[in-house]
Amino acid sequence: MRYISTRGNAAPQAFCDILLGGLAPDGGLYLPESYPQISRAELDAWRQLSYADLAYEILSKFITDIPAADLKALVARTYTADVYRYTRNGGDAAQITPLTKLEDGLYTQELSNGPTLAFKDMAMQLLGNLFEYVLEKRGQAINILGATSGDTGSAAEYAMRGKHNVKVFMLSPDGKMSAFQRAQMYSLQDPNIFNIAVTGLFDDAQDIVKAVSNDAEFKAKYKIGAVNSINWARVAAQIVYYFQGYFLATKSNDEQVAFAVPSGNFGNICAGHIARQMGLPIARLVLATNENDVLDEFFKTGIYRPRSAAETSITSSPSMDISKASNFERFVFDLVGRDPAVVRELWAKVDKGLAFDLSATVHWQKIGNFGFVSGKSSHVDRINTIRFAQGRYNVMLDTHTADGLKVALEHRLPNVPMIVLETAQPAKFEETIREALGTEPVRPADLAGIEKLEQRVVVMAPDVAAVKQFLVERV
Repeated sequence: MRYISTRGNAAPQAFCDILLGGLAPDGGLYLPESYPQISRAELDAWRQLSYADLAYEILSKFITDIPAADLKALVARTYTADVYRYTRNGGDAAQITPLTKLEDGLYTQELSNGPTLAFKDMAMQLLGNLFEYVLEKRGQAINILGATSGDTGSAAEYAMRGKHNVKVFMLSPDGKMSAFQRAQMYSLQDPNIFNIAVTGLFDDAQDIVKAVSNDAEFKAKYKIGAVNSINWARVAAQIVYYFQGYFLATKSNDEQVAFAVPSGNFGNICAGHIARQMGLPIARLVLATNENDVLDEFFKTGIYRPRSAAETSITSSPSMDISKASNFERFVFDLVGRDPAVVRELWAKVDKGLAFDLSATVHWQKIGNFGFVSGKSSHVDRINTIRFAQGRYNVMLDTHTADGLKVALEHRLPNVPMIVLETAQPAKFEETIREALGTEPVRPADLAGIEKLEQRVVVMAPDVAAVKQFLVERV
């Protein structure tokens, strides 16, 4: 399996090469030259597999430059009930991503049972093990530079803490995450972990990461790597739980399902798109945004209009407070028939903060083939949905999953199970849970009082040169 850039001006690469690189040299994102197609016989065989074995079968189609036995061992070490132990609602930890039945045909899928209580752990734990394996084999080191709007940062840091030959430099928007999210990241004292709070928005932090990644000379000299969702390995790992959710919600492979996905950077739902392209029987992918509705606007109108900092709302589902969806380029590459010239033209506009409009193009006429519908949710909506889920189903939702359920209920299909991806645990958003329910969300006992731990973070202006200097002094 080789990987190509969405912008077409980078040589095809093997998996382990793009694992360490992040962005392609031409500024594009890597995707497989083609998506592997899953046969009915494979689907039938996979239905009985454990999560780890299912992950191996799927990932082995994308990772062909790691020996099979080694890959199987890495996957088996990653997906264990000991790592994903924070189950709730009676979920079976052995299933790794168990379903919670709300009513007939309506489920949530627990993706946030890992160490940081967010779905990012599903891919990041594997990424940590892959990084360590490849770096050890190559005798190399890497300095990870990332940006987070809430959950990616802590998931990356928990996955990479103590790993040999790895340092992590994580940028986050100063004061824009929940107290729990900040404490998870900033309380880590591991010497290979560095937190930088940027006085701006998530998009300012993400722009710095992209600017550094696009400086090929600096990136090579200081061995800069990426763990944001621009890293293909994360998307690949997330494909697995779509298959698992499908198998848990159906009795046979003749059935279809729908998935509702809270979406900010488009990485999570991009994995669902790829699972569908591989042949998983997904009838509908329901994209849910919060007030920052860039993606909802696109799927309704064909216009992709990144927002300015002034236009970006600070909301109670902060992990989706994103005005430019960095993974969206992967989907558009597929939408325009995998024509990199078109993608280059479109992103020349995006990189200048401009919009593009596909509504009058031949490409937009094919949008229905991809199974997407969308909707948005406001603060009032998510408060009401949290109350609804607690009252009707006795299930407590976090704010992002509430956005997903609100939009899912608007797009259900008759006789098609709807699976809402649960992207975080309520404990990460205590203030909004108190507002909605007048009670404290339950958190795992070993995470009680995390906000009181000593925190280690440097506050900096959103300045590329200053961040570069910070890295240079510590690598």
